[in-house]
Order: sequence, then structure tokens, then C-alpha cells
Amino acid sequence: MARRFEGGKLVIASHNPGKVREIGELLGPHGAEVISAGELNLPEPVEDGDTFIANALIKARAAAAASGLPALADDSGLAVTALEGRPGIHSARWAGPNNDFDIAMKKIEAALADKSDRSARFVCVLALCWPDGQCETFEGTVNGTMVWPPRGDQGFGYDPVFVPKGHSLTFAEMKPKAKQTMSHRADAFAKLVAACFRD
Repeated sequence: MARRFEGGKLVIASHNPGKVREIGELLGPHGAEVISAGELNLPEPVEDGDTFIANALIKARAAAAASGLPALADDSGLAVTALEGRPGIHSARWAGPNNDFDIAMKKIEAALADKSDRSARFVCVLALCWPDGQCETFEGTVNGTMVWPPRGDQGFGYDPVFVPKGHSLTFAEMKPKAKQTMSHRADAFAKLVAACFRD
């Protein structure tokens, strides 16, 4: 049985404001007082794992150890079928040192230029770790299609070029609450909340 979060402060092991805001909205109703690693000036660990799970654990363990509080990390990315799952765990790195996702989206568009398969999926792994080293992990996914040109300004990252299966709008064209009901992060969070948070 998964360890339960007993309430109080929870460090979000991220310096990405968009990601922290989205996670805060998802966890707000469940008794977590969310604070980001950026607000605490925690150093960003080197993410040298070779899977989403490994990188999420690296971040959550580092934040829990540095803060003395439970910490939640998300490692997520875009896996494009015709690119054999790339950019995958390197999704953020494709955006370069300035996190310019316009560059990253253009790289994917160029790489898919001679390919007919536009299917892709977003993957999210959540790792919840305590200062004593115990961790729980949860994985969520959402399937969809890559589209160009980018559309919408509601999301972040690759949202403007991803249309979830069964829909016509990109994630970036959807209202945040609509995206949150179906995203890879929402899928992982549903599993996290069911296992680790009290009603």
C-alpha cells in the first residue's frame, strides 16, 4: 500500500512556473500547501537518468533531502512515434538553454518532414518522496497527433502542436481546466491522489 501524504507543505521540485501552477491547481483541493523549489532557492539536480521514472526520482529525492519536506517531482515529455519516442526524456533539452519551445517544435516539424505518421503521446511520471528516502511513483499518458503550424496560447511546452485523441483543439487552444481533465499529468495525478492523498 502506498504511503499517504499527511498534509502541510509539499515542495514541487521544479523551477518551471507553468508546471508549478498546473500542479498547484491539481493538488489544491487535497490539503497540500504547495511551494516550489524555485521559491526555496533549491539547486536543480543533474537529471542523468535514462527514463522518465529515473529523472522524476532524482528531482524529488534531491528536493526532499534539501528542504526536509515531502517533495513531488514530475518528469514529462513528448514521445513521437515516427521519431522512435524522441524527444522523450530530452524534451526540455530540445528547447535549448533558454527553454525556447518554438525552436523545439521546429526541430520536430523538420524531423517529421518526410514521415507520414504524426502520432505521439505525452508521458508524465510523478515521484513523491519523503526526507527519509521513501518514494512512490505514478505514470500517466495521453495519445494524440502532431499538427503544424502551432496553435493557441493557453499552454506551455509542446502544447501548441499536440491534439489529444478524439479532439480537434491543441492543448494550447483549450481552457486550462479542460486540458487538466485529460492530460498526461491529470492521468498521473489521478493515480497519485487515489493512492497517497486523503479525501
